[in-house]
Amino acid sequence: MTLSTKYNPAATENKWYDYWMQNSHFSSKVNPEKEPYSIVIPPPNVTGVLHMGHMLNNTIQDILIRKARMEGKNACWVPGTDHASIATEAKVVAMLAEKGIRKKDLTREEFLAYAWEWKEKYGGIILEQLKKLGASCDWDRTRFTMDQDLSEAVENVFIDLHQKGKIYRGIRMVNWDPKGKTALSDDEVIFKEVNSKLYYIHYKLQDSEGTLTIATTRPETIMADVAICVHPEDPRFKHLHGKNALIPLINRPIPVITDEYVDMEFGTGCLKVTPAHDINDYEIGLRHNLEVIDILNDDGALNEKAQILIGEDRFVARKKIGNLLQEAGQLVKEEAYSSNVGHSERTDAVIEPKLSLQWFLKMDEITKPALKAVMEDTIRLFPPKFKNMYRSWMDNVRDWCISRQLWWGHRIPAYYLPNGQYVVAKSKEQAADIAQEKYGISYGIEEIRQDEDVLDTWFSSWLWPISVFDPAYFRTGKANKDLGYYYPTNDLVTAPEILFFWVARMIIAGYEYTGKPPFRNVYLTGIVRDKLGRKMSKSLGNSPDPLELIKSYGADGVRVGMLLSSPAGNDLPFDEKLVEQGRNFSNKIWNAYRLTQGWEVQPGDNPENQAAVQWFSNRFQQALLEIEDHFSKFRISDALMSTYKLVWDDFCSWYLEMIKPPYQSAIDEGTYRATLSFFEHILKVLHPFMPFISEELWQQITERSPKEALILSTWPKVANFDQNLVENTQHAFDIVSQVRNLRASKGLSPKEALDLYIKTADASKFEGLEPLMKKLANLGSLTFVDKLEVAASFVVKADECHVPLDTQVNTEEERESIEGEIQYTKGFLKTVEKKLGNERFVNNAPVDVVEKERKKLSDALAKLKVLEESLAKLG
Repeated sequence: MTLSTKYNPAATENKWYDYWMQNSHFSSKVNPEKEPYSIVIPPPNVTGVLHMGHMLNNTIQDILIRKARMEGKNACWVPGTDHASIATEAKVVAMLAEKGIRKKDLTREEFLAYAWEWKEKYGGIILEQLKKLGASCDWDRTRFTMDQDLSEAVENVFIDLHQKGKIYRGIRMVNWDPKGKTALSDDEVIFKEVNSKLYYIHYKLQDSEGTLTIATTRPETIMADVAICVHPEDPRFKHLHGKNALIPLINRPIPVITDEYVDMEFGTGCLKVTPAHDINDYEIGLRHNLEVIDILNDDGALNEKAQILIGEDRFVARKKIGNLLQEAGQLVKEEAYSSNVGHSERTDAVIEPKLSLQWFLKMDEITKPALKAVMEDTIRLFPPKFKNMYRSWMDNVRDWCISRQLWWGHRIPAYYLPNGQYVVAKSKEQAADIAQEKYGISYGIEEIRQDEDVLDTWFSSWLWPISVFDPAYFRTGKANKDLGYYYPTNDLVTAPEILFFWVARMIIAGYEYTGKPPFRNVYLTGIVRDKLGRKMSKSLGNSPDPLELIKSYGADGVRVGMLLSSPAGNDLPFDEKLVEQGRNFSNKIWNAYRLTQGWEVQPGDNPENQAAVQWFSNRFQQALLEIEDHFSKFRISDALMSTYKLVWDDFCSWYLEMIKPPYQSAIDEGTYRATLSFFEHILKVLHPFMPFISEELWQQITERSPKEALILSTWPKVANFDQNLVENTQHAFDIVSQVRNLRASKGLSPKEALDLYIKTADASKFEGLEPLMKKLANLGSLTFVDKLEVAASFVVKADECHVPLDTQVNTEEERESIEGEIQYTKGFLKTVEKKLGNERFVNNAPVDVVEKERKKLSDALAKLKVLEESLAKLG
């Protein structure tokens, strides 16, 4: 293969992705001889297109799956999409509106035909986009939550849980989305701080003079009031117990009642009770057997029960009620007021508390195994800080409202009979049979009506880790080969905001139906934010197009850029410069290989390169150990950074410089072969992060068969290494760097050879490294001495180094430089001492981490002593 002068990501990416697909390198089949490693993709909405959050999430999943594949595991990454009831229905309704078609003019079947047509046209876009990122999913396993067999699984679970008495139907106060015209679970409600007004309103007393004043943010609901409530011990209102007040504008009498719920110190001490439109008022209404008057339609407009402003939107009505109260002389005042208001997670509409007949899943008992699994680390959350959030939610969980007033989704398998009863069944025919058996009545199919509602989208995706492998399991109770082999899955990568929506519920379903966890580890990514800290979104216009980024910087560059500052669970402050840095890294790797291919090779071994080869061999093993440690703790960005430093600093900046032959000279074959071997090892550890460029260069090194592709190669195994050798060489590099810095600061030519004197307590640590130091620093001589008569040019740890210069030494400049370094070293010492003085750190941190800090302390103390001696020599 010929190597172009510049790396071309577009040509490379298409070529190798097609190659991997054609050779079925992503495919996974049950193989009892191999250890399985499985991940199920968090199914993106079928409405979705690739955004920055997807990029981060799927990059991490691909890194994990590629590494597992190279470790010899049977790696299986299952892709798919979610039907996303609310979002998809909204898209289809909008599409129909553009054609002049209204949903209400269509039958259910006609609407669903349009919805399926839309899904077939647009539903696979995001999966195709993931391929551009390099996602190595087993595409033959692609699933959709409304596939026929997955839909049957959902139906079977509903029927099973209903038979167990865990699903029930009842009237409850629910979160109503007036825009989506559907109920939402508590988890689908996002609270936002909203600036509004507090209206102080006079309620006249019936049959007597005087008024009561209440404060409310919702004057549009006063027509639904059924009482005014005061605290029983509040002396201001004792004389009004049992009296009636008149609702302003409509003059309907309502009683003054007492309840200890009222806070005497808050507001006016009087509370308007509106059970239909406030959850707390609803609870008061139950205690006092109060009437419920719902004055809002499903779309949030006032209905006939309001008596006035019928048909007006609730927010329009709020302003008009304020004006009407002002005209009637019953608006005392308005105050600016800020409060947290619930919004629909999907439509962003302000949530309306609403009494509604819905289906619910009891959550009190079914959640217990799922809570225990996380608290006892059977399932580990990364980072662990999310355990407390998880426990808080599980401890305070409420019954899950699982019905949605939509057409797109899994229709609830409940059937209503002419006698007012209902049965849960798979079909109308089965419903008729159950009715005959249960009630002794024979109904015709046409007399039976199926529930109009669909199930919450999460009621299907909570089965995802099971249903993608064996949807029939929920009918048979017996695992097929796939489920028995791949389940439980290994790792789940997802966003913290769906820890409760989805992760907790998958754990609940896993234990309910298999008695096992659905996965072992949950890696919670951060939220991708812009440089101002805002969450990236289309509405803010602050989110770059991921595909455009890939076009500009290459998929590998984007993958690296996304990970450079994204530790688990912490938000990612995205900056396009990071992606540029990722592209530069690709170019660095490319040019490093090009450099080696430009060398002429001659037979033999050059003993002068032996120290360099020995050092890098040991340094690679040290870095590999770090990388493995980071992976074991799901510190994926740290694993990348260790790899980045190994390649950029150690291999390119040091190793290649050490072994590079002089201009127009050849390199010995022994060193060249060792270098190519090192490069192959580097490509292996790079591959999970940068699959395209690593495969391209792997195939450039030598011709390989499909079975020898990098994607299937063996991940390097950690071997023993010489820690002292690595540390001593790094110490030598630090000295070389200081010599180079000295040259730059004095304006000396790199070609001018310098002499270096080192006063050290242990010259043996430089044994074998002198030739390398001379070459890298361009030294005419390197001499170890017992004593320096002059001030050191610089200090590295406790070693004093002096470079004699022909130029006159500026004593004041030298003094200022040494004093600056003393101040810096003292500050560094203070930081280390503070850390070591923290008992919690010393007792809980890993032993090697504590030892490193103690080594830093001793090195800094030794350096400080030398610096102070050098300062004294200046007089």
